This record gives sequence, structure tokens and C-alpha cells, in this order.
Amino acid sequence: MSQSRQGGPGQRRPAPPPKEADDRQVTAVITVGWAIAFCVVLTLRHSLPTDARWWVWTCAFGLAMGLFGLWYVPFLKRHRTRLAARRAQLEGVSDPVVPGSVVPDSGVPDSPVPDSPVPDSGYASRESGSNTVSSTETPGRSTKS
Repeated sequence: MSQSRQGGPGQRRPAPPPKEADDRQVTAVITVGWAIAFCVVLTLRHSLPTDARWWVWTCAFGLAMGLFGLWYVPFLKRHRTRLAARRAQLEGVSDPVVPGSVVPDSGVPDSPVPDSPVPDSGYASRESGSNTVSSTETPGRSTKS
């Protein structure tokens, strides 16, 4: 590239924002793949060895899971959007950040987030601060020093 397009020697253009995949389209393509595989295996099932006929059920299950995914992915996205809106309402933010949306960078470093009124998830870390090694890594030896 020429220097006029780069902006000068040693300078790099900023990275483009990450692209979000269309989950429904990805699920649809995979489901179509399972449907094609199911049709092929179904038409060839009599020529398959007896111990390989389980592929028919594998393709049928893949097709069923793909159809379930086509229903579930939009449901999950709507649920996450509602949850983000509710969380933003509890925090008093007027413009909620929707999962999967790109937020422009303001150039200001992030400030620490104060305690929010959102209920705790109930997650408790199991980290105890111990430096012991699992007995599977050192069989027959004590891990205490």
C-alpha cells in the first residue's frame, strides 16, 4: 500500500469492529446440511452395512435438533434483549446495551462500575487460594509441603 493510504510510515489503521454472525442463518445452513445427509442416507440405507445403519438416526436427530435450533435461537435472543432492557432499567440507564450490538468507543477509559441493585446471581467462587496439586498429577505423593 502507498503511504498516502496508510497515513504515514509506522502508522496502522484502526482495527475494524468485530462482525456478528447471523445465528439463524448459520443454524439454517447446518439444518439444510443435515436434511441433505438424511435424504442421501435414507435412499442408500439398503446398501449400507447393517452395522452402519445408525447413520439414518444420526441424520434424523441432527435435522430435528436443527429445527429446534431455528425455533430456539430467536427465542433466546428475544429473552436476552428483554433481560438487558430490564437490567438497564434497574440501573437507570436510558439506552440499554443489547447483546450482539456494537458500542462505539468513546476513547475514555472504563470507570469502575458501582454496586448495582441487580440481584446477585448466586455464583460463589470455589477458589480457596490453596496451591495444592491434584493427586492425579502426582500419584502416591502428598501435595502438602
